[in-house]
Amino acid sequence: MAKLTAEKLNEALAKGQVSPVYLLTGEDVYRKNLVIAKLKEILNPDDFNFFQDQADKADLGEVLALANTAPVFSNTRLIVLTGVEKLRKEPKEALLHYLANPLSTTTLVLTHNDSKKMKTEKALATSGGCVVNFDELKRDELAVWVRNKLREKNLTGNFDAVDLLCESVGGELSALEQEIEKLYLYTLEREDKTISKEDVLACIGFSKEENPFELANAILACNKNRAIQLVDKLLDDGEEPVAVLAKMTYPIEKMARIKRMSEGGVAPSEILHAAGLFPWESRLVSAARNFPSQKQFLATLNRIIEVDSAFKSSQASDPKIALKGILLTLFAGRS
Repeated sequence: MAKLTAEKLNEALAKGQVSPVYLLTGEDVYRKNLVIAKLKEILNPDDFNFFQDQADKADLGEVLALANTAPVFSNTRLIVLTGVEKLRKEPKEALLHYLANPLSTTTLVLTHNDSKKMKTEKALATSGGCVVNFDELKRDELAVWVRNKLREKNLTGNFDAVDLLCESVGGELSALEQEIEKLYLYTLEREDKTISKEDVLACIGFSKEENPFELANAILACNKNRAIQLVDKLLDDGEEPVAVLAKMTYPIEKMARIKRMSEGGVAPSEILHAAGLFPWESRLVSAARNFPSQKQFLATLNRIIEVDSAFKSSQASDPKIALKGILLTLFAGRS
C-alpha cells in the first residue's frame, strides 16, 4: 500500500480523490471515523451500496463477494471493516487475495487498531491501496488540535487553559471535543471569548478555587511540604478521605512504575508507553532519579492498603494523620 500522512489524505479527499482501498492504522479512532464520514459524504452511498461491520463478526466471504460486485444503480460502493487486527489466518488470507486486485467501483476501508501488531502485518501493509497512520497526537500536536477546535467555535485559549484541558481529558479527541462544546456554551453570553484555566476547571466540574491535579503534581514533583498542605486543605474543604487517598495513590503508583523501569534499563521512549504516560509527561522519566527508592515505594504502597482498609471499615481515627503518614513514608528523609 502507498503510505500517506493524515494531512495528505485530507488534501486528496478535499479534492474528491478516492482510492479503492484504505488501511487506517493507529489507535486514534476519532480521526479514523472522520475519514470514514468524509468518504460517506463524498461517495454518498445509499443503503444498497453501503456496508459497515466489525471484521471479526462479519461473514468475510459475503463481504468480499459484495466488494467484488458492481454497485446497484450507482457509480460507487463503500464497505467499512473495523478492527481487522482481530481476523484469523484464513479470513485474513482471503482479504489479502481481494486487496491484490480490488474492484475499482468499490471503496474498501479497513481499520487496524493495534499499533504493536501492525508492525508484523507486512503482507497487509504492502498490499494494494493506501495506508494512513493515526497514532494518538503528541503533546504539541494535541495542543494545536485543541486550539484549532476552539478557533472553530470562535474561541481562543491561553496556554495554561489549553495545557490543563489536554492534561485533564488526555488524548481522547472525542472527549476533548465534548469539553470544547461545553466551553462554547459556558461562554455563549460572554463578550470575552478567551478561555482561561478557571473556565476549564469550571466546565470539567471543579470550582475555580480548586485545581484537581495540584496534589498529584506536588507528589510527582516530590514536594513533600506542599503535598501535606494540600491534604490538609482538601480535607478542611470537605473532601472525603477516600477521595483524597485516590488522588494520592494514582501519582504514587505512576512514580513507582517509572522508577522500576528506569532502574531496569528500559529506554525512555518505552517507559513513556509502558507506564501509560501522556506524551507531555516525558519529563517524569528524566526525573525518575529523584524519585524515592523502591524500598520506600513498597513501604508506601503497603501503607496505602492499610489506610484504605481503615477508611472502608471506619477504623481510622484521624484521616489527616493517616493520609499524611503515607506522604511521610514516601518522602522519608526529605525536608
